[in-house]
Amino acid sequence: MIIRLKDGSEKEYNQPMSVLDIAKDISEGLARNACAGEVNGETVDLRTVLDQDCELNILTFQDDKGKLAFRHTASHVLAQAVKRLYPEAKLAIGPAIEEGFYYDFDMAPLSREDLDAIEKEMKKVIKENPAIERFELPREEAIAFMKEKDEPYKVELIEDLPEDAVISFYRQGDFTDLCAGPHLMNLKNIKAFKLTSSSGAYWRGDEHNKMLTRIYGTAYTKKADLEERLKYLEEIKLRDHNRLGREMELFTTVDVIGQGLPLLLPKGAKIIQTLQRWIEDLEDNEWGYVRTKTPLMAKSDLYKISGHWDHYKEGMFVLGDEEKDKEVLALRPMTCPFQYYCYKNTQKSYRDLPYRMSETSTLFRNEDSGEMHGLTRVRQFTISEGHLIIRPDQANEELTNCLKLAQYCLTVLGVQDDVTYRLSKWDPNNKEKYLGDDEYWESTQDQIRHILVESGVPFVEADGEAAFYGPKIDIQAKNVYGKEDTMITIQLDCAIAENFDMYYIDQNGDKQRPYVIHRTSMGCYERTLAWLIEKYAGKFPTWLCPEQVRVLPISEKYADYAEEVNKELKRNGILSTVDNRSEKIGYKIREARLAKLPYMLVVGAKEQEEGTVSVRSRFAGDEGQKPLSEFISAICEEIRTKEIRKEEVPEENQK
Repeated sequence: MIIRLKDGSEKEYNQPMSVLDIAKDISEGLARNACAGEVNGETVDLRTVLDQDCELNILTFQDDKGKLAFRHTASHVLAQAVKRLYPEAKLAIGPAIEEGFYYDFDMAPLSREDLDAIEKEMKKVIKENPAIERFELPREEAIAFMKEKDEPYKVELIEDLPEDAVISFYRQGDFTDLCAGPHLMNLKNIKAFKLTSSSGAYWRGDEHNKMLTRIYGTAYTKKADLEERLKYLEEIKLRDHNRLGREMELFTTVDVIGQGLPLLLPKGAKIIQTLQRWIEDLEDNEWGYVRTKTPLMAKSDLYKISGHWDHYKEGMFVLGDEEKDKEVLALRPMTCPFQYYCYKNTQKSYRDLPYRMSETSTLFRNEDSGEMHGLTRVRQFTISEGHLIIRPDQANEELTNCLKLAQYCLTVLGVQDDVTYRLSKWDPNNKEKYLGDDEYWESTQDQIRHILVESGVPFVEADGEAAFYGPKIDIQAKNVYGKEDTMITIQLDCAIAENFDMYYIDQNGDKQRPYVIHRTSMGCYERTLAWLIEKYAGKFPTWLCPEQVRVLPISEKYADYAEEVNKELKRNGILSTVDNRSEKIGYKIREARLAKLPYMLVVGAKEQEEGTVSVRSRFAGDEGQKPLSEFISAICEEIRTKEIRKEEVPEENQK
């Protein structure tokens, strides 16, 4: 057989060879570092025996797929340690993930001390370095095997496998687990690992199932790499919007109000207001939108016309019972059907299109309780929503402009380099979920793909991520923990006009169906606020800060002058306050720095006499004494241009 390697070279063998043996034949060093193999694009165990021509890539920890095999083996070490310390714990699932691994157990919640004890036991397992063996069983034997071990979750997983599935197990000393692999050949290479946290997780992600205990960990081949990762995790905790946003008094949550229903406190509400006013003025004055304001709820009849009742009802808040009540209402999960009737209010001709409608829309989605988190996943939220009613010949230009508007917003916010682009397509294996036929989906997906290619942005394609009525461009971003969320979406819908009998009159006086573009310019305001908290660690650009300047009188003698300065700042639209507390000036400065304010204006005898202020900034530290008018002119320009000013002096060096 001929084995074609990654570098294009070939190896020829006269008998079957395992992936590991081929790695040894290439290099003993490669074999020592090998984690798995990739045969014709499929990841396989190093134990896999090859007996025919193929392409082979030996995967090490430097390869993403190699890391997954390495860390999946570490998850089995975790499970083995847990079963030793907690024999009654039941095994669920334990996959490798992007930056580590986790394992779910049916057991009581764990403390940090418990995790430390499990780590200690894991070290014992690795030191023992038990042999790792893979074996397969027929379905009935596999079920009986796991029933004998009293592992009900594993039994359920086996029963749900396809009839023709290969059911494999890995034995690791006194521990055996249902697993497809691949795994390392032994445990000695797992030289550095850490259990990072523990949390609750519903079995199979379903809130109706039992809450399990999930243990997260990470593993590396080198201690230095682990230490670097742990240091990074500590740093990102300081940026976690769910913690920092509460500390900065931007938002809070209250149990009696409910999950996924955050309260925006005055500072957070001010940031949202600033963003909202900017987007509304931008859309209305520069991008040709007209603004609507539509109800927060509607009769079920509306959602039946739009298709949401059939395709999205489980995600809606329904008010009433169709079997009992004469009229059933539902809170709106999106604004599109409402805006269609704004369009239909008067007859439109081809000259009236594109007709671009925008709305600051408060929406409601019945998210699962296990999915909700801070401001990123909530049950009530507000978005910069818009719908463009267009002629088919306008689709390319209008889609491109929607993408340009979104990219402009990202650039102003300073996050343009933190996003990825995705073409979200239908799932051809589940056609009943969607409107339209194969030809409809292929043509609309091609149109979206063309826009992305012409715009020059790199993108990925994902099946099953489209809306039920059409494909979309999703602009994605990750939070500090690496979880990806959709921030902005642009969707092409060539089918819905028929449902609502929307039309325009063409050049010949005939009725024609328009296309619809569903889009957001900046996306969800709450989610964007969470993103910005984490991006800037709470140190927002000046134009977004809820408090842009704090005036600090050196003593009570200069309180009146401080108030005069504050009034002049406010007259110029600057968000300012005065700290008139009877505290030392050094204490006031430290307090202002902890509040992450852009500017402090210190005033005393000299400043009062000369009509100046002593400027201290988050960016450059002590900027010296300036005439008040000069400072006002500079900060107003910074706010007007939405400048993202960089820190010139590290915070620890600012006095």
